[in-house]
Amino acid sequence: MITLSDLARRYHAHKISLATQIFDVFKSGWWINGQQNQNFCLNFGSYIGVEYFAGVANGTDALELSIRALSLKRGAKLNEVVMVPNAGGYAASACFAAGLMPVWCDIEERSQLISITSALSCLSERTLAVIVTHLYGGLVDVPALRNQMDALGYARVAILEDCAQAHGLRGAPGTAGAMGEIAAFSFYPTKNLGALGDAGGIATSDDELYHLVRRLQQYGWDTKYSVSLQGGRNSRLDELQAALLDSMLPHLESENDRRKNIQIAYSSALPSHARIVTSGLGSVAHLAVILVPNRELARSHFDEHKIGTDIHYPILDHCQPAWRELATHTAPAGLPVVEKSVNEILSIPCHPYMTDAEVSCVIKALETLPQLA
Repeated sequence: MITLSDLARRYHAHKISLATQIFDVFKSGWWINGQQNQNFCLNFGSYIGVEYFAGVANGTDALELSIRALSLKRGAKLNEVVMVPNAGGYAASACFAAGLMPVWCDIEERSQLISITSALSCLSERTLAVIVTHLYGGLVDVPALRNQMDALGYARVAILEDCAQAHGLRGAPGTAGAMGEIAAFSFYPTKNLGALGDAGGIATSDDELYHLVRRLQQYGWDTKYSVSLQGGRNSRLDELQAALLDSMLPHLESENDRRKNIQIAYSSALPSHARIVTSGLGSVAHLAVILVPNRELARSHFDEHKIGTDIHYPILDHCQPAWRELATHTAPAGLPVVEKSVNEILSIPCHPYMTDAEVSCVIKALETLPQLA
């Protein structure tokens, strides 16, 4: 079976450097808040082009702490956060945890990314931020969104980039993680830059936001044991994960190139009745996602070719059972594109450790994808 990811292959491809990093951390006797954390945060922040980068425990913490920092800076009266409902529920979870209200906006079909028009229609005097998710590794035109928000009188509304699937993503508008006021990253093992466990980080060039994040991730302390901010917690990127991420960072560009080349090959192989999800502004192909009119028949076809598939994500946020009764708003024109797309999206294997033979097998399956309407 050709699987969507294979972390054992990542280990075997880099086992010497990974083993060296692991034992160096163990031997140091300093496993939290040490030099490895400082090195990675400095290197990754420089790589994406921001002034500050703070390592935290996971991507969901990164989203929530970013939202809390924005709320502390902009004011508690701003309690609405505009976001798409097709990004797995992570931004929504962070929003609810911070006591804020999601406002669901629609997406663009081709890219499955936020519709700027729909997002603008959701803005109000209560809007704290718009969360822009670079879903599947596709780039959103954040400067275009910023310019149109400003033109409508919403310069005070922040843009929070969700970059969990966008490590190393660049295009004409800029670099993912460096275009908004603040950005959240996940380094979950299957990400383009993945740790060997949970890990996350927050990027910003805003001095005030950075220092708010640093206090919030350490219980809300201003000095040791003195809690001055509400909403703090213990959220650290440990030395082992930081060291491993730092050792993998130099390989990110080449591995992203491999992902992108695979995605391009898939796109060329697709018959006319199926489409690959892509952003025309840039992609790092975190996932290869196709749109097909009859997903279950398509999955059966891939099963016959021993190719694994998945759905990212099968339940829209506003349809989640636990959240249906919570206070939310929806874009004035509704969510027609995302509610149609959720029944058509299908993820197929695309990772840098695929063999050429495996890629060819997937291409053959795509070329023979039957008419499924």
